[in-house]
Order: sequence, then C-alpha cells, then structure tokens
Amino acid sequence: MTQYEQIFGLHAVRHVFHNDFSRIVELWTQREQQSTKIQALQKQAEELGITIQSVPRKTLDKLTENGHHQGVVIKARPVKNQLSLEALFASSNEAPFLLVLDDIQDPHNLGACLRSADAAGIHAVIIPKNKSCPLTPTVRQVASGADIPIIQVTNLARTLQWLKEQGIWLIGADSETQTSLFESKLTGSLAVVLGAEGKGLRRLTREMCDSLVRIPMLGKVESLNVSVATGICLYEAVRQRQSKVKKKLSST
Repeated sequence: MTQYEQIFGLHAVRHVFHNDFSRIVELWTQREQQSTKIQALQKQAEELGITIQSVPRKTLDKLTENGHHQGVVIKARPVKNQLSLEALFASSNEAPFLLVLDDIQDPHNLGACLRSADAAGIHAVIIPKNKSCPLTPTVRQVASGADIPIIQVTNLARTLQWLKEQGIWLIGADSETQTSLFESKLTGSLAVVLGAEGKGLRRLTREMCDSLVRIPMLGKVESLNVSVATGICLYEAVRQRQSKVKKKLSST
C-alpha cells in the first residue's frame, strides 16, 4: 500500500508544484480562504489533472495537527530513491561541504537547520534514523521548500568514520572548547557537526570530530538555539570558502 507524504504551507507546497509536480496526488485548500496564491495553485492543479479538495479550515487543522498550513495542503508520493553518500561524492567535483545534525528532536529546529543549510549551499545533510526528529510535515513546512539531499544513516559514528576515511574534516560545535569558530579553518572538504538542543554533541560523536569549536558568547546569554548556531557556523564556513576562491582568482 502506497504511503503518501503530507506537505503543507504555501512555500513548501509551491516548491513541490514547481520542482516535482508528478509526486502530487491531491491538493486540499481552505474553503474560506481564496487568496490569489491559492487560486494560482488550484488553476495549476486543474491543468495538471490533480484532484482538488475544498474543505473547511477545521479539516486542514485536523489534517496537519494544527500546523501552520496557510490554507493549503498536498498529498504527495514520497521521493523514490534516497541519495547515498557514495553517489553524492561520485556526482560532484567540488570539495564536499556537509552538515551533520546529531539527535535534533524539535521539528521546528530541524526545519530551520535545513533551510539554513540550503541557503549556505550545503551539498547534503546527514541525520541519524533513530536518534533524530523524523522528517514530518512540520519540518518541511518550517524548511519552506529547502531543496537539499537529506541522508538518514543507521549508525552515525560509523558514517563519521567513513567520512574521515574519505578525507572529510569533521568540525564539531561544542561550548566547552576554547577554540573559537572564527579562528578555525573551514575550507576544503568539510562536515560541520552540531548536536541536540541543550545537550550538544553525544560523547561518541564528539570523539569522532577532528576538532571542536565554539561560538564566542559575549553577553549574558550562555547558549544559542541549535538552528541559530547552525546558521552562524555554516555562514562562517561560506565566508572563508568564498574568500579563498576570490584570493585564488586574483592570483591567476
């Protein structure tokens, strides 16, 4: 029996319509809300022969467990094949730039991390299958259409070891270390590793990292939300990587 995926929120739904409409089985819209954006989605669905259900808001609230659906939900076929790390490496000539999220439990945090990863040009996000929030509709709604490979692994420590064997440098974010993020080299083949809300990296994950860095805290706040920390770490890496490219171009 086919297991369908539920996707809601204007950004996430429009992303599927624009990038992979063949997955869409049904479009559900709020009867009381007929904005121009929703009308455009309905027209596109009609042209594509997609079934449209116009229902009361309370139906969408129940369907999404009171998620921020913005009056639109789609039922879609799941992505058929998950990209493997081996396939990812074989298909790219660039130095890998990866994000590893260890034990993130909150769907809003995970969605925000995926959005930042997409914006920063991360090649793939790696998460544990059994030690992480699942990829729920809320995660995808918060990610707002982020189009980035998500690789779920059974054994994160084994995967980290494999990455090290491929020449990937593992940088872990840890508030206890004395090494500043802004004093660390974040160029070349790199995986940025962040841990769970409040707890940080698990012991084994921390031990697998080649180096640990901290984000300097200059005020009274002792820690940052994991999605905020992810954005800061990734964009410091982006800054360094772009600076290196500019220097290389200027020297030729």
